This record gives sequence, C-alpha cells and structure tokens, in this order.
Amino acid sequence: MRHFELDQTKTKSGSDNSEKTGAIGQSIHHESAIKHVCGNANYLDDNPVPTNCLYGYPVVSSIASGSITDIDVSAAQQLPGIIRILSHQDIPGKKDIGPVFPGDTLLAIDQIEYHSQPILLVVATSYELARKAASLIEISYSETTPVLDIHQAIENKSWVRPPHSLNKGDTDTALANSAHTLDGELHIGGQEHFYLEGQVALAQPNQDGGMWVQTSTQHPTEVQHLVAKVLNQPFNYATVETRRMGGAFGGKETQAAPWACLAALACYHTNKAVKIRLSRSDDFTLTGKRHPFFNTYQVGFNELGQVKGVNMKINGNCGYSPDLSDAIVDRAMFHADNAYFYPHAKITGNRCKTNTVSHTAFRGFGGPQGLIMAELMMDNIAYHLGKDPLEIRKLNLYKPGRDITPYHQKVEQHVLLEMIEKIERSADYHQRKAAIKAFNQQSPIIKKGLGVSTVKFGISFTVQHLNQAGALLNIYSDGSLHINHGGTEMGQGLNTKIAQIVAQGMGIDVKHVGITATRTDKVPNTSPTAASSGTDLNGMAALNAVKTIKQRLIDFAASHFSVAADSIQFENDLVTHEKGSLSFADLVGLAYLNRISLSTTGYYATPKIHYNRDTAQGHPFFYYANGVAISEVEIDTLTGENAVIRTDILHDVGNSINPALDIGQIEGAFIQGMGWLTTEDLQWNEQGKLTSFGPATYKIPAIGDTPSTLNVELFNSENPETTVFRSKAVGEPPFMHGISVWCALRNAIASINDEQFCPNLNTPATPERVLNAVNEAKCWQQQPLTPSGEKNA
Repeated sequence: MRHFELDQTKTKSGSDNSEKTGAIGQSIHHESAIKHVCGNANYLDDNPVPTNCLYGYPVVSSIASGSITDIDVSAAQQLPGIIRILSHQDIPGKKDIGPVFPGDTLLAIDQIEYHSQPILLVVATSYELARKAASLIEISYSETTPVLDIHQAIENKSWVRPPHSLNKGDTDTALANSAHTLDGELHIGGQEHFYLEGQVALAQPNQDGGMWVQTSTQHPTEVQHLVAKVLNQPFNYATVETRRMGGAFGGKETQAAPWACLAALACYHTNKAVKIRLSRSDDFTLTGKRHPFFNTYQVGFNELGQVKGVNMKINGNCGYSPDLSDAIVDRAMFHADNAYFYPHAKITGNRCKTNTVSHTAFRGFGGPQGLIMAELMMDNIAYHLGKDPLEIRKLNLYKPGRDITPYHQKVEQHVLLEMIEKIERSADYHQRKAAIKAFNQQSPIIKKGLGVSTVKFGISFTVQHLNQAGALLNIYSDGSLHINHGGTEMGQGLNTKIAQIVAQGMGIDVKHVGITATRTDKVPNTSPTAASSGTDLNGMAALNAVKTIKQRLIDFAASHFSVAADSIQFENDLVTHEKGSLSFADLVGLAYLNRISLSTTGYYATPKIHYNRDTAQGHPFFYYANGVAISEVEIDTLTGENAVIRTDILHDVGNSINPALDIGQIEGAFIQGMGWLTTEDLQWNEQGKLTSFGPATYKIPAIGDTPSTLNVELFNSENPETTVFRSKAVGEPPFMHGISVWCALRNAIASINDEQFCPNLNTPATPERVLNAVNEAKCWQQQPLTPSGEKNA
C-alpha cells in the first residue's frame, strides 16, 4: 500500500491541499499527464517530417582499438536512394565536440578508440535504406590491444584528466593512532540510462539562411554551440528546440549532441531536412553510461565506532574521452563523506581511460559512486564492533562543531538526526530488527536483512558558470501569461513547477500560465537541465521576471487609481487596493491601453558557490538535500535470489512546490537506484563490444521488483538558503535511497554469521554475486578460531 495518493496528498506539515492558498504546495498534476496516459504527448519521432526529408545513420567500428586502413563504400553506393556518405573530411568546422575538454571526435579520423565508434554517416531517402547501406560498408583496420580493465588503466596511470585530491588534517597519523582500522574495496557497476525515448534529432534549413534543429536534449544551448562550431558558423546560425523528452536521466546532457550535429552536417550538405534516430540496440552501444568505479578505503575509528581518519581512492572508469568525467569524479569525491564527519581525510580521484564508449552524466553525477563508500564503511564498522549499523551512523553524523567537509565547506543545516529518529519510530526499526533476528535464527534457507542509508547531497553544478538561468515572460492583453525558460522537460514536471511559481508570484490561477518548447532564440546561453537544479535556477529566473512585470503593474495601478503602491495586492486573480479592486485580466488590459510593457526577461545566478581547485577547498554547493531510507529484503541462500519486501523513505525537499511531483520523483529515483545496485549489469566482451544491449540482456526494475510496501514521506525542512519559495531540489538526491537495499542485502548475508562478518558484495548485487557472498559467509563460519578467539576475515 502506498503512502501517497494524488487526491489526498499529505504535505510535509501534515496538512492537505484544501488548506493551501495559492499555487505553491499544491499537488497539481503534471502539465502533460493526461497526454502521457492517452498517448497524445508528441515526442520528436512522433511528429510529421518535412517534405523530402532525408535520413542519416552512422557507420561504426567493429574493433575497440586500432587505426583505419581502408574504407570500401561501393556496395552501399550502388543502392538507389543513397544521397551522401559523409566522413570527417566533410566537416567544415570543428571535428571535436568535447563538451568541456577535447577528445570526443564527431566522426573518427584515423584512430579507433572504442567498439562501435562512428566513422561515417550514410544519408538516404529512408530510415531503413540508411541502416541497410551502413551495414554494407566495409572497413579494414590495423588492430591494437584495447585497455578494458580499470585495474590496467590504474597500473598504467592512464587518465583522461589528471588526478585530484582532497586533504583535511593529518590522515596518516589519525589512522596510525586509531584503536581500530579497516580497509576494503568495492567494484561499482555502471548503468544504462534506458530512457523510453531514444536519441533522435531533426535538422532543417530555415528561410533565413540558418538552421532549425529539433532534438531530444537536456542542453539545447550546447547543441546550438556545437552545431555552429561543426559547421563553422556563428551561434545565431542554429536555433535549437526541445519540447519534451521521454526520459533522459543525464543521458541526453552531452550524448544527444553528436546526433544533432550529424543531422545538421547532413542538412548543411544536402540543403534538405535530415533526421537521425538510433535503434535501441545501437543507442545502448553508441552512448555513454553511468561510470563504473573501483574504490578502495582505509578507515580508523575508536571503540565506540566514531571515525577518526579516512584514506580513500576513487577510481572512475571514464571510457575513451573526458566528456564530463572530471566533474563526475569530483562529485564522487565530494560525496565520499556523505552525511558523516571525517576529522582527517584524504580522498584521491582518478579519471581512468579505457577503450569503451565515453561514460557520461547519470542521475547523481558520480555522487552515488562516492556516497556508497561512506555507507559501506558505516556498516563494516558496525559489524566489526558488533553494534547496530544505525547507531554507528547516528554517532558519525555532521553536527555543530563537527561540521567541516573534506573539501572544507561548512555544513550549516543539521536535520538528519531528527530525520533518523523520526523514521526509526515510523518504520518500527528496532521491533523489526528484533523480529528479523528471530526469523533468521529459525530459517536456514531464507534470510532477511534490514538496511539503512542516509543522503546528504550537494546541490549546484560543480562547474561554477553553469549556475545561471534565464527566462522570458510575456503577458497578453487578456491576462493570460506565457513563460519560456532555459530548462527542459523530461517527465520530471519542471514545466508544471515553473507554472506554479509564476502563478504564485503573480497571484493568479495556474491555468492562466502557458509553457511551450525550450528554444535557444527565446532564452540564450542556458545551462543544462541537470544537477537537480532545474527548478532552483529556472524557477528563480522566472520569479525574477514576474517581480519585474508585477512592479510595473503596481506602479501603473498606483498612478492610474491614485492609490498607495503598498496597498496593492495580487491574489486569487484579483488586484485589490485601498479604493477597490479589479480582475487581474482587467488590470492587464488597462495597462496595455496605457502602453505599459508586458514583456520582460528574468535572470538568476546562484550565490555563494566557489571552489579553488589548487587548494581543494571551497563552497561548491549552495545547500544540501537530506534523506533517510530503511529497506527490508529476503534472500534465498541456495540460489542468491532476493526480493525487497518493504522500504520506508523520509526525504527533505524543503518547502515543497508540488508534493505529488516530489513524491513521484522520490519513488522513481529510489527504484532506479535499486536497479543500479541489484539487476542492471553492463557487460563487455574481450573485444570491447557491449553484450548487454537490450532488455533481453539488461534488466531494469519492473513493477514486480517494487517493494510490496513503499512508504514515502516528505520532511518539514524549509530551506535556510534563499531558493525559490524555500524549496529544495528533488531530482537526484533520492536516487541514493537505493543504497539501503544493497545495505539490506549485505545485512541478510551477515546474518549467517550473526552479523559478525559480512563479505564484500560488488554491485550490481545480482543473484550470482549474492550467492557467492553467501558461500563466502558460510566458509567464514566454518573457520577455526585463532588463538585470540577470533576468526580470520
């Protein structure tokens, strides 16, 4: 049974929607929800194509490492309907479309650096013909041995970007003087985005000598800039539009750009519309994933379990190019503490280069791969000392006086202890813990486990200049509004929240606010919709636009009606003042007749954030979002099969703008995080070819994997920072709640030895890995005692 129902949402304070006034805090349904359910929400591939539209498809490498020696396109050229076959030589401008650092070639020049790297683009009169022709092109290579193992990359010190370290205190001395030390390692698997709408782009010439590009992207401005650079044109040559995406999760932050650039390149050469859409299997193969990581740690702690020092190495498998890996590994380092205070810490991050597709942004942006290490250490300390893992977590939480992170940012808000104690009670943690222990003692085959994880997730782009946004607000003479902003809608409800923000700011019903596609000719120089900052940035930009026009209307009304400006109020579609009132629409109509401007832009830049890479110190995050999750699992010790029985989540979203959307994001993020850690297993063969390239070989969670009991509650924690209506970001932080499932699996395995020993459990924790860990736990159980009365771990 779910905690949440759309029409009876309980907000964080326990009040229902009927007690709310204005648009903020209301569980208004997603602006496209009805269209989604009815199948009427058009995505790019649903739209009719222009007359005489052409289709492009890439020709890709069949090796992972080497050089091109010969290309034979004759068989493809003989097919009727083949218009062009483009190579890197046909690119008039930049051949490298690296988003931050160079290294991402649009079409291979001579070197091949990963299996299925695009080499050519076939342009044909139909999609099917383009794919057929692409399969007929023969390419010869001089092959070299690819580097596919992250350990080999580490040994060779093969990096896509230089290593970086965080240092706080004297870690070596702290470890040497600790009463107890533990060390360990963890392989953390990657993750396929598996967005329902794949990569797609349509480029067509406009009537003014430029180009209009429609694409499924989280970053229209970056696509605009790269298209212009590839074609050696100014930025205003390309107009990029995104109405909605059928999911993205970070997979369309940079990875949408190549297909838009290739469609634009073909359009440039043919002067006709060109569309590119990848098949699902090629989408898997040709696009980057969540970074796999290999991390190691050494932790020192006292008899109570309080951490004294941590030395950690964070190794991200970046693939063949930098893409966004520098910032992703940074964020993994920034979250290796999670919610816990390390008095002394050294955290080193390596950006490892391998011959695979370049890995990229994915919900959490490296944060989960760092944060899981903190949760691993808390559990292992507890098992080592024979204590409750929840007790160890509470002991090590940030608190006043113990509040400086390894990157020297002070943690200002301390709500996690209160949150933990609240969910302890609401989820009956201690009663269930005792019941599970009793069950396990009587159950030789099926074992239960209870896992806890916390979240302290930093909100802001770690690249400072991306923390800005713009908006364009138009009010029409009938009182209806249109807001355009730089964010993109990918199902998360951003447009709905922006409409609510505008409606609240203007004191009108949300039904009067319209939002359409994101376009680079309306709001320029936008940042990607990523880093959980879509509402924080674009909402504030929209609200600033509202404030500008609202002040104009107040000034006009004060003059026109000869009333004091401070007596004018906007609420419930009415404008009242000391002499009377009129409808908002009537005031707007009157302002129009009196030649008052009803259009303006809004802009916002996040304050306070900075980070000095040379000193590895700063304030990279505006604030933190917090959360706690408790999950219960069952495992079969004979097969490794497992199921999640119950999950309780308490999550901090500040002053919620839309509880329905927030809870939906929390539920979905948790399930996605659970999938990352349990079932989603990326596999490459010895030749560097991805072998898990479809739903038959790659399993995302289905409805049957959802816990039979999933309780989600919003926590009352108004953001102390000045965000839009004191809300907090919700897109990425709840992804980490999936870690509670992994902790619960380890707890079930540890129960074999009465929680005295827990084997390593690499992720994803597939049934095979769970079974191997179970067998390791059973072997440990059978080991003889040492002279000191302990067993060798």
